[in-house]
Amino acid sequence: MPDVSPAEPHEKYRRLIDVARKHQAMTTAVAHPCDAVSLESAVEAAKIGLLKPILVGPVARLRDVAQRAAIDISPFELVDSNYSHDSAAKAVGLVQAGKAEALMKGSLHTDELMAAVVARDGGIRTARRISHCFVMDVPNHDQALIISDAAVNIAPTLEDKVDIVQNAIDLAHALGIDVPRVAILSAMETVNPKVPSTVEAAALCKMADRGQIKGGLLDGPLALDNAISVEAAAIKQIASPVAGRANVLIVPDLESGNMLAKSLSFLARADAAGIVLGARVPIILTSRADSLSTRLASCAVAGLVAAARRASAAAAIS
Repeated sequence: MPDVSPAEPHEKYRRLIDVARKHQAMTTAVAHPCDAVSLESAVEAAKIGLLKPILVGPVARLRDVAQRAAIDISPFELVDSNYSHDSAAKAVGLVQAGKAEALMKGSLHTDELMAAVVARDGGIRTARRISHCFVMDVPNHDQALIISDAAVNIAPTLEDKVDIVQNAIDLAHALGIDVPRVAILSAMETVNPKVPSTVEAAALCKMADRGQIKGGLLDGPLALDNAISVEAAAIKQIASPVAGRANVLIVPDLESGNMLAKSLSFLARADAAGIVLGARVPIILTSRADSLSTRLASCAVAGLVAAARRASAAAAIS
C-alpha cells in the first residue's frame, strides 16, 4: 500500500476503497443486520460498488429498522430467519450453496456467527486455521499495519501460528503488498528459553526459511519498537530487511494483540478494519463503534481478498 502524508487522515483507507471498487462487487451474505449501524454498513458498501448484499434476518424486523433509519433496502434480496442463530446458519448456508462469496457480521454476537462458520455439519471451515486480521490505519505512520491475531485465537500453538502467519501474508498479497515484511513480536529481540514466544518466533522464521511459510520475509523475535521504528532497530543494531519496516505484526496471543490494537485505536486514533480468514470465504467483522470509513474499509479488504481468490481460481483453470 502506498506511503501517504501523515496529515491526510483516513487516506490509506480511501485509497484501499478506491482500489477495491475497481473489482467486481462481491455477493455477500449479511447475517442479522437488525440495527441501523449494521444495515447502513451493508447498504453504503453496496452504493459505492463494494458488495451486493443478501440481507439475512427476520424480514419484518429488517424492514422496521430500515424504515426507522430511513434506509432503502428495496433493491436487495431478503432471506427470512427466526432469530440470530438462525440468521447465522442461513447466511453460512448461502456460502455453502455458492450463492455468496463473502460473509458479513450484522448485529449478532461474533461468537454466534463463528459458531455457524466452524460447525461440523454445515460449516465452511478449510484445512487452514481460522484467524483474524486488523488492517490498521495509524496516523503519522507511513503505511497500513496488519495485526494478527487479536480476536479469534486465544493462546495459539506454534502449529496455529503457522496458519496465522500464512493467512496474514496472503491478505497482504491481496492488498497489493508483493513481499510482506512480517515481524513476529515478543517482549524482546533475543531468543530466551524462559519466554516461549521468543522460541516460537525463531521457529517460525526457520520454517519460513525451509518453505513451510511462503510469500513473505519473516524476522523475530522482535519487540514492537524495533519492528516498526528504523531508529529503534538501529540503536539495537538489528540488521534485517524487516526490523523497523514491518507491515505485518504477529502477536504472541489474543490478549497482547487486543491490547496493541486498542492502544493504537484509543491513544493514536487509529482505525481498525477487521477480517477473518481461513474459511471458504472472507468474513467481514465490523463493530458498532467503528466509523463508517472503517466499516467500508473492512468491506474493501474482503473485496480484495475475494478478487484475489477469483484470479487464483481462473489461473488454476487456465
